[in-house]
Amino acid sequence: MSEFLSALFLALSLQAGYNTSLVLVGSAILGAGAGAIGVFVLLRKRALVSDAISHATLPGIALAFLFGTWAFGDGRSLWLLLLGATLSAGIGVLAVEWMTRRTRLTEDTAIGTVLSTFFALGIVLLTFIQSLDVGGQAGLSDFILGSTAGLLRADAMLIAVTASLVSLVLITRIKQFSLLCFDPLFAHAQGMKVANLDRLLLLLLLAIVVIGLKTAGLVLVIALTIIPPVAARFWTDRVGPMLLVSAAIGGIGAYFGAAFSSIAADLPTGGLIVLTLFAVFLVSMLVAPSRGVFGSTLKHFFFQRTIHERQGLLAVSRGEPIFDPLTRRLLIKRGYLRADGAPTNEGTMAAQKMARDQALWNAYRRAYPTEAMMLDDWSLRPIDDVLPKDLVQSLSPELAPVSISKSRGGRA
Repeated sequence: MSEFLSALFLALSLQAGYNTSLVLVGSAILGAGAGAIGVFVLLRKRALVSDAISHATLPGIALAFLFGTWAFGDGRSLWLLLLGATLSAGIGVLAVEWMTRRTRLTEDTAIGTVLSTFFALGIVLLTFIQSLDVGGQAGLSDFILGSTAGLLRADAMLIAVTASLVSLVLITRIKQFSLLCFDPLFAHAQGMKVANLDRLLLLLLLAIVVIGLKTAGLVLVIALTIIPPVAARFWTDRVGPMLLVSAAIGGIGAYFGAAFSSIAADLPTGGLIVLTLFAVFLVSMLVAPSRGVFGSTLKHFFFQRTIHERQGLLAVSRGEPIFDPLTRRLLIKRGYLRADGAPTNEGTMAAQKMARDQALWNAYRRAYPTEAMMLDDWSLRPIDDVLPKDLVQSLSPELAPVSISKSRGGRA
C-alpha cells in the first residue's frame, strides 16, 4: 500500500519521469477543454451527438491506417490516423444532420443509426486489418479504450494547442453560445446565424473528441464531455462559473485518472479517467450546496421550519389554536409560546410583525400580480428584506391595525 501511495505521489507531483509527466499534463489539458465544450453540448441537449461522433471515428482510423500502409509503408502515423478519424466523424455528423432534416426520423433515432453503422464498419475493418501481414495493427485497438503509454511530446503539444484553441473560441463566443442554448429563437431575432453557431459548436466538439481518442478511447471519450458539466451543474446555475467549474473538474479528473493509469499500466487509461470523473460527480451530487443531495435536504429542512414558524405566528396573530406538534415545538423553542400554549410577550410582538408582513405581501400581490409571481419565495421572507423601502411604505396605508387577544392564542 505504501509503495502504491509513494508511486502515486511521485506521479501527481510530476516526478515519475518525463513521459509520465507529459501524459498527465496532456490529459489535464484535454480534460479541461472537453469539460468546457461539454457545458454547451449539455445545455444544447446534444449530448448524444458526441457519442455518435466518437463512434464514427473508428472506420476513419482503420481506413487511414490502410492508406498509410499502402502509400507510405507504415500506417501508424498519429496525424494520419486523427485526420482519418476527423473525416469519418465529420461524415457521421453530416449524416445525422441530413437524416434529421430531410426525413421524419428524430435526432436520437438518426444518431443511433449512424453510431451503430459506423462502429460496425470500423469493427469489420479492424478485423480485416488484423488478418493482414503488416506491422503496427495491434496498436489500433488502443483507440477503442485509450492508452497513453505511447504518447509523445508532439502528441501532447497537439492536444494542448487544440484544447487551448477550443477554449479560446468558447470564451470569445460565450454570449452567442449561451443564447443558442437557452433561446435560439431570440438569438435568430438578434441577427445571429443559429445554424452556423450549431455547426461551430459541433466542430469544436469534433476537435476535442478526435484529440481525445488516444487518451480516453472512442468508447469513453464521450464521458470527458458529459460528466464534468453534469457535475458542475450541481455547483452553479450560471453559465460562466459553470464553464470554469466544468473545465476544472475535467482537468483534475483526467490528471488523476492518468496518474492512476501510470501506476497500473495494464489497466485502460480511458476507464480510469472516467472512473475518476465519476467519483468527482458522485461527490458533487452529494455535497454541492446549490443542487446536491445534502444541500437540497438541508434547504428542505429549513424551508419546512420557516413555513411552520410563519404559519404558527399567523395563527397566534388571529388568536387561533395551534395543534401541529412541530409548529408548537418550534414556537416554544423560539420563546414565542409558553408550555401551556399561551403566547409570550415576545411571541405577541413577533405575531404582530408577521401579520403586518403578510398583509403587506397580500397588498403587493393585489397591486403587482405579475411581479409577485416572479418572486420564488414571496411571503416567506420579511417584505422589508425583499422590496424597496419606498414601495413597502406605499403599501402600508392599505393596512388595518393588528390586535391580538392573548386569551385566544395557544392550545384550544
